[in-house]
Amino acid sequence: MNRRKFILNGSTVVAGLLLAKSPFNLYADHHDQDGHTHGYELPKLRYGYDALEPHIDKRTMEIHYGKHHQGYVNKLNAAVVDNHDLSDQSIEDLLRNIDKVPMNIRQAVINSGGGHANHTLFWSTMIPGGRELKGKVAESMQTTFGSIDAAEEKFVNAAKTRFGSGWAWLVVDDKKKLQIYSTKNQDSPYMEGHTPILGLDVWEHAYYLKYQNRRADYIDAWSNVVNWTQVNLNYVNAMKA
Repeated sequence: MNRRKFILNGSTVVAGLLLAKSPFNLYADHHDQDGHTHGYELPKLRYGYDALEPHIDKRTMEIHYGKHHQGYVNKLNAAVVDNHDLSDQSIEDLLRNIDKVPMNIRQAVINSGGGHANHTLFWSTMIPGGRELKGKVAESMQTTFGSIDAAEEKFVNAAKTRFGSGWAWLVVDDKKKLQIYSTKNQDSPYMEGHTPILGLDVWEHAYYLKYQNRRADYIDAWSNVVNWTQVNLNYVNAMKA
């Protein structure tokens, strides 16, 4: 990943795109006979399937969003269908309190609930043309990691060295400090009491159609579409929480 891209990509404003906002709007429109809402739904993309090309291709977006993410939502709803006290929670709260989820469905919630939360953040922190890294999150990255270069190197290394399937993360931890690390499969930083503000999916289904086994090329391409305006908002909100 080129340092200039990490800091400055996406300075061009794309007309008509939505402003940065909270990435989560995860309650499904599932109502019982009493009018209560239960369960989770696939969030709407803020851009078209082809909007991130040439960096993220249209066909990968169609399958990744429409098949993989939808599958996580469906399996999560199936897991919690008989537990309205769970399905009424936000996905963040559900994962933060994973130890309170019954053992017979806990792993399903980790897998599919994590997949739902992780992908929702992933879509929201990408945008055509990217956005400039600045604001409070940039200041904190400088302070925490010594420089933007050092933060970049740590994040890229977390993404490249994650064995098998998983994610690289920039998170606000339980002490309101930034951390960079990776997790396996669909495990969520929420389960550690951390708030993810940027995540990179390094499962092969995220990049294999275009990049095959070249994960490093995919990571470099992804840097062109990072919505740092959204990441900064995520950071500010996490610090206030």
